[in-house]
Amino acid sequence: MTPSNNLFASIDMGTNSFKMLIIQTDKIGKFLTIDRHKDPVCLGRDFSSSISKESLFRAVSCLKRFNQVLKANKISPQQTICVATATVREASNAFDFKRSVLESIGFEVSVLSGEEEARFVYLGVLQFLPVFDKRVLVIDIGGGSTEFVIGERGNVVFGVSLKLGHVGLTQKFGKDWNLMEMREFVKLVIKESELAEKVKDFGGFEVVVGTSGTIRAIERAVFNGYGKECVEGNEVLLRDCKREWKFSRGELSGVVERVCREGEEERVKRDGFFKRRSEFIVAGSVLLEEIFEAVGIEEMEVSEYALGEGVIAETLSKVFEGYDLNANANARWHSAVRLATRFSGKKGIKSAAQCSSIAKEIFEGLRKWGEVAGNQINVFLDVKDLECLEAACLLHNIGLITSKKGYHRQSYHIITNGNHLQGYSAEEVKLIALLTRHHRKKFPKFDGGSLQEFAEELKQKFRVLCAIIRLSVVLQQSDGLNFQDMEFLHSQEGFKLIFREAGAIASFPLPEDMGKELRNELEHFKIVFQQNLLLEVLPE
Repeated sequence: MTPSNNLFASIDMGTNSFKMLIIQTDKIGKFLTIDRHKDPVCLGRDFSSSISKESLFRAVSCLKRFNQVLKANKISPQQTICVATATVREASNAFDFKRSVLESIGFEVSVLSGEEEARFVYLGVLQFLPVFDKRVLVIDIGGGSTEFVIGERGNVVFGVSLKLGHVGLTQKFGKDWNLMEMREFVKLVIKESELAEKVKDFGGFEVVVGTSGTIRAIERAVFNGYGKECVEGNEVLLRDCKREWKFSRGELSGVVERVCREGEEERVKRDGFFKRRSEFIVAGSVLLEEIFEAVGIEEMEVSEYALGEGVIAETLSKVFEGYDLNANANARWHSAVRLATRFSGKKGIKSAAQCSSIAKEIFEGLRKWGEVAGNQINVFLDVKDLECLEAACLLHNIGLITSKKGYHRQSYHIITNGNHLQGYSAEEVKLIALLTRHHRKKFPKFDGGSLQEFAEELKQKFRVLCAIIRLSVVLQQSDGLNFQDMEFLHSQEGFKLIFREAGAIASFPLPEDMGKELRNELEHFKIVFQQNLLLEVLPE
């Protein structure tokens, strides 16, 4: 299979939710989830031994909506992987369910075994955290089951699936929340599975990683101080921007104690913080606390990537020869992705990814022109410069987590005050931070201020990269451009950046305020490169 573009999608049909991921990648392993769609289908609701007609109807309706998104993004069926987990795995009418999905939408559904599910979760973790060389215990709490897997250097050495999930526990104990009975039930299932003994027999672990929405919600609660008292605004984020994706046993216990409090006031606070996950967070957090106790876990790292990303990573390893499943192989890129994911929402990540795509096209076009024209930009651009530019594009809008006003300065603050970016030199981190700081507002002066400590060559590089990122940020604001289909060219008349329209949306002329910004950035581009840049939009 030769991919038609660099977008792939996975659909995970879980017990509680159906989740679709759209991932931007390339053959060297630069992997980024740029869009997420989630629908609380509740396939396991009222589940006894088969999937009900009502659940099937909700499932097909959801998948039809997902399919519309895939078509809008021009993601082919060959680049879409659809998997089902616990509920379909246990359903007596699983074959009929798969046939209905195929006939209604055209999706081939792969029903994963518990062991396969655990393996894909581990592969997903490897795309997010630099733990390839460590012995990792991965825990994924789903709606109908919890997966445990021990992996090392990309290989699974142990995997098991227990029928303990936040939806199942809520249905069993949630009517009057007899927490003592629920805890005893969880302890019994874990004890009868001999989980702790098996983990020990297989050599134990160096690090524990949690995935799934439940564990990410708990980490977010810890990060925002929910286990102490709900924090209003972003005071914790500003004070503790060095925090990594992890929490301790004590911090987990603080969150569990808070979510289990009774009373209408606490329920309102819980619903306000956890939103749609609020219904299941009591069961999910208590389950995780019992797992910590049974296995002897003191600290858990958290991966934003899990099953869906693992399914795509496996596919890419077959599509691209030599594709490296080891996140350590692209440590610089992945550290930037983790930081962007930490502070940006879904919309922010998608905008940042589009900005990065535009910037990369312009950079590589300029680099080719420089080689042909005898380096007329008076500075040598290399792969590391591109990596810094791409990182700055991913991170330019992370300051929006505080407020829109002055967010570019807050982006600079987060980058320079946290040891987030791994594999970059101190000079490169400063360069990335300054590019985020100056991606908007006044075009910077290059003969003083924050650039004084830079050597002359680095100042010239900053000048070039700054012109690129500023233009890319403005262009990515247009809904009508297809950022997967563009080309940067040079002729005697100057440079030309060609886009295709995205669907039937007219791209130009642009709204007045955006048009003014674009004209300003095109003028800056002309000053830096001494040539005009013409933008052209072709029909879809």
